[in-house]
Amino acid sequence: MTQDFKIDFMTGEELAAYIDHTQLRPEATAEQVLQLCDEARHYGFAAVCLAPCYVQLAKERLGPETRVKVATVVGFPLGYQHVKVKFLETHQAIADGADEIDVVMNVSAFKSGRYEEVENELGDLAKFCHLKEAELKVIIETALLSEAEISKACELCARAGVDYVKTSTGFASRGASIEDVELMRRVLPGHIKIKAAGGIRTFADAQALIKAGADRLGCSASISIVSHE
Repeated sequence: MTQDFKIDFMTGEELAAYIDHTQLRPEATAEQVLQLCDEARHYGFAAVCLAPCYVQLAKERLGPETRVKVATVVGFPLGYQHVKVKFLETHQAIADGADEIDVVMNVSAFKSGRYEEVENELGDLAKFCHLKEAELKVIIETALLSEAEISKACELCARAGVDYVKTSTGFASRGASIEDVELMRRVLPGHIKIKAAGGIRTFADAQALIKAGADRLGCSASISIVSHE
């Protein structure tokens, strides 16, 4: 049985294991975060992805008995914060209980051709996360990049030793596309995973992105997706 065959006949339960159940709206309440955690545990989502101010709350709600990870964002959603600020955010998030850090690449520095600066920042963040037994996902914001720039950003991420390259914040003009993910998969080494995020609304969307090469999906419509609604 080929992988494509398995993907074509994936169940909702199997798909849930790919999903970061996400709530990053600025008006999100503590009650909504608690509900997010309960839903993630019930459906078997890979992680919850939420604002840094709710990491500790989510960790306590999920408890030690669950496999659901806690992911949060750093340098979100624009990515051009000073590197020291990103390190402080990362340190605090991990201290609060985050298992995964989704950091926004400094797209401004990247667009300015300051590739060494971008790579060094991501490399240092990756080393710190790994020291603390956390994973680093780097959001490159594909909506703002050309195909050549997406390839270059993936190359920098690979040299920096990150765990995932993520397509989007969900706050730009568009989110993940099949073409973006296919390109990223061609450029990235096999051990570096891909997270597709932004605009994933249906079971078919999710399957197509996994088939294109995504290892994780960031979704706010997670329940309707796995329920085929």
